[in-house]
Amino acid sequence: MTRRFSLTATRLAVAAALTGTAALGCLGLFYVHPNAALAAAAPPPPSVDVAEVANRSVTDWQAYSGRLEAVDRVEVRPQVSGTVTAVHFKDGSLVKKGDVLFTIDPRPYAAEVARAQAQLAAAEARVAYTGADVARGERLLADNAIARRDFEEKQNADREARANLQAAKAALKVAELNLEYTRITAPIAGRMSRAEVTVGNVVAPGTANAPLTTLMSANQMYAAFDVDEQSYLKYVAAARGAAGSALPVFLGLADEDGYTRPGRIASVDNRLDTTSGTIRVRALFDNADGRLLPGLYARVRLGGGQPREALLIDEKAVGTDQDKRFVLVVDEGNRTAYRQVRLGAVQDGLRVVEAGLKPGERIVVNGLQRVRPGDAVTPQAVAMGAAKAPADPAAAEAAKTAQSAKAAAADNNT
Repeated sequence: MTRRFSLTATRLAVAAALTGTAALGCLGLFYVHPNAALAAAAPPPPSVDVAEVANRSVTDWQAYSGRLEAVDRVEVRPQVSGTVTAVHFKDGSLVKKGDVLFTIDPRPYAAEVARAQAQLAAAEARVAYTGADVARGERLLADNAIARRDFEEKQNADREARANLQAAKAALKVAELNLEYTRITAPIAGRMSRAEVTVGNVVAPGTANAPLTTLMSANQMYAAFDVDEQSYLKYVAAARGAAGSALPVFLGLADEDGYTRPGRIASVDNRLDTTSGTIRVRALFDNADGRLLPGLYARVRLGGGQPREALLIDEKAVGTDQDKRFVLVVDEGNRTAYRQVRLGAVQDGLRVVEAGLKPGERIVVNGLQRVRPGDAVTPQAVAMGAAKAPADPAAAEAAKTAQSAKAAAADNNT
């Protein structure tokens, strides 16, 4: 009986052992090493556009804001009084030098010319008579047939007649000039303002009266702008004088892209404004298309110094870290590294890097929001300035969300 119980217990133990072994075998089939699971779940390195830092010769440019001014501005005023009988231009029209603008009633001045001509004729007749009388007196004096006193009176009368002749000639010139002033002409070529008076109004000379209209030159235009003291000393003063006009300067209007109109420095003021710390500079630009008008806002770009070698990068490659600017440099192992940079001016759509990068280095120019410093990336080589933003806004937003989640996970792990 005891033996049978022992045999039964032995069989039960063997069965339990076999069952446990089978269970462990099944568990072994489903067990995966933790590192293998993480490796299977890790996403591939993100793909980003990478470009080599551009290295080229650039000219330093300074940008300023100013206003356009007319080269010549004339307030047209009458020089004689009278009634306006005609207005010969349309408001805002272009006129040439010498074109008639207004006509003042010429009849009173024509009559004055006729009277002056009559006085001149009388003076000429008087001179002819006194001249002949002096000639007769000389012959009589040679024969002692006339007193010297009488002869001297004849000479004095002749001199007086000649003086009156000069006065008559001058009076005729004044009368003719006043008659000419009844035709008010354009002193310069340019664009007219509106006529402040119409036909039938009586006008009079003098600065106390309002001008008849305003005329401004149109073929060229000044752009006046204020240059700060440092830029003046560095660029303008160094090139002032005979070479001052060689400073490159370009103009762009408010609705234009870039600076497409070349010009030259026309004048620099003779003093620095101590209140603003600036000096007034005027540049001259051609106005062949007639778009430049006095008073328009002007964007001016002034070049200075000799061309120099500089590093340039795409503006999209620059990130902001509080008050710092940075880029992500891609090393030979295709890993990103944080690099703080100091930026300069914009040159042909690219930003000058004054410090922080070296020639030949590669930086992330598109996809900056998808990577962090130290991440591995899959670089896609592009030319500097040729990287394009993602065409799908939803994809860009998804990338930003993934980047935010990744940053949050990193913070939690820390």
